[in-house]
Amino acid sequence: MTKNLKVLIVGTLGLLGVALWLDPAWASRLQEAIASAPVGTGPGEIDPTQPRGYLGIPGGPQVNLIGAFFWAVWVGWIFSTVGAFGGVMAGVGHMTIYGLGTYAKDFRTTAPDLNKSITDSIRGSNQYLVGFSALISSFNYYRMGRLVVPLAVSLGLGSILGAWGSVMLTAGRISFSQYQGYFGLFVLLLGFYLLYETSPRGQANKKKARAAAQAFEASLKRERSGEKIDTSALGVKVSKFGLTQVTFSFYGVEFSFNPLIPFLGGIVISAVAAFLGVGGGFLLVPFLTSVSQLPMYLAAGTSALAVLISMITSIITLISRGVQFDWALIGVQLLGVAAGSVVGPRTSKYFSDIWLKRLFIVLALYVGVDYVLRGFFNIRIFG
Repeated sequence: MTKNLKVLIVGTLGLLGVALWLDPAWASRLQEAIASAPVGTGPGEIDPTQPRGYLGIPGGPQVNLIGAFFWAVWVGWIFSTVGAFGGVMAGVGHMTIYGLGTYAKDFRTTAPDLNKSITDSIRGSNQYLVGFSALISSFNYYRMGRLVVPLAVSLGLGSILGAWGSVMLTAGRISFSQYQGYFGLFVLLLGFYLLYETSPRGQANKKKARAAAQAFEASLKRERSGEKIDTSALGVKVSKFGLTQVTFSFYGVEFSFNPLIPFLGGIVISAVAAFLGVGGGFLLVPFLTSVSQLPMYLAAGTSALAVLISMITSIITLISRGVQFDWALIGVQLLGVAAGSVVGPRTSKYFSDIWLKRLFIVLALYVGVDYVLRGFFNIRIFG
């Protein structure tokens, strides 16, 4: 681990420590929500004699921290490999693997405020994980010459406005069933769109992205055969930077974009992502590969930096709204995310551009169908 990466990680953990120190000052909203729940031993009731579980709620779910660590490794790996789906997988972990979704639903009618408080906590917890993964991943991809900084910054500036506005409008107002249903709907639609993208018709207008991906894969094959290649000279090189046009090259292929387009895209994408409690990579990657015509090898790193900016904005806004978190669970998961995020950029080069997209599609269709049925129709078909 390099010295600069250590500084970034320590800084992030320092911010987490400050939030933990200030946590008691923001606890009143959660305590009021807990007090509003009826006392008893049935679903949607709180038994004060039970041990404290998630968020310190008596009788709340007791999350297995070892299992949470390994799930977080997967979260860090998938986000740092594909540049997306980290927040979606973090959401799957919190809602389904740890059982927090079912628990929140129990309070839908008996204690709506507690239902919404748990929902907001899940949204924010997802973002802590993907934000930390984005921090590590963007640093690693930058060193590898696979991050288009001007494009990521343009997206990131737009995401500040979108994330802030979305959280301010929705914090404390969304029930878990609404959240889960919309979460699944967005992911499902994305999966169908990406399925089209991998078809011959969808690939027909991506000549630049395909050429860059093929050049990158060819250089990897030459390296594996023992040939020495100066990859630092082939990575992202910005040749022109202006308010209306930025031009850069990657492995001999030239790309250009108008910074205003990703800025506007960042507003919309981060607003949706902040509402869903995810990083937005699952929208950023299609935007980068379709609108900006980037190959997946560049989309992952560029998406990571944009997500990092959005996550910082969203988390700070959630905290300012009094949302509570389970710090022990988040701390363990951050360690897992760190491990997965360090491995991801180093293993992604062994997957072809098209297979990375297909992995993305399978996950999108699976999660999308399951959560739409659970959230809107209370039907469970996957466990």
